[in-house]
Amino acid sequence: MTTEIAVIVYDGFDELDAVGPYEVLSAAAESGCDLDVSLRTLDPAEQVTAAHGLRIAVDGTLDEADPDVVVVPGGGWNDRADASAWAEAKKGDLPDALADLHERGVELAAVCTGGMLLARAGVLEGRPAVTHASAVGDLRETDAEVVDARVVDDGDVLTAGGVTSGLDLALRLVERLCGADTAEEMATRIEYERRGALHRTGG
Repeated sequence: MTTEIAVIVYDGFDELDAVGPYEVLSAAAESGCDLDVSLRTLDPAEQVTAAHGLRIAVDGTLDEADPDVVVVPGGGWNDRADASAWAEAKKGDLPDALADLHERGVELAAVCTGGMLLARAGVLEGRPAVTHASAVGDLRETDAEVVDARVVDDGDVLTAGGVTSGLDLALRLVERLCGADTAEEMATRIEYERRGALHRTGG
């Protein structure tokens, strides 16, 4: 059965947070792993502008998808910019949607300060998690259990540290969904050596 993976994007998301996992997961699908990967927004939009100016087209909204996994990028948290993960957390619509998805059984995987959106959604309460080093202080102020790891796999919720850790997060998802051999094949394809500690409590 196909695993539907939606990478949620919003104005001000960090490019690599989303595009890195998208490439790894899409490459796994092209290699025969039964995944369908799409870029989704919360509200209808023809395109989204990322933190460093990259403009991308999207495949539709989250409501139009039926995802099994949602990948949540961060971006601009510490800048407190009007278009950023911080702005999305403050507005509340995206965290509310993520909380609803998780309640319905959707797995959530956050990269960098995307983890702060999961915290705002209330899904990290009492759970191990990590975020970008510059936002760890903010994460400690939530009910999450902050751990020192590059990727935290807590079963139906995964978090990853800084920007490039999205590659490790995506490879962890590939390992879980497609097997260790496929994950190794993807790492070799993108010429990337998996880094850092994996804190695993589930999955």
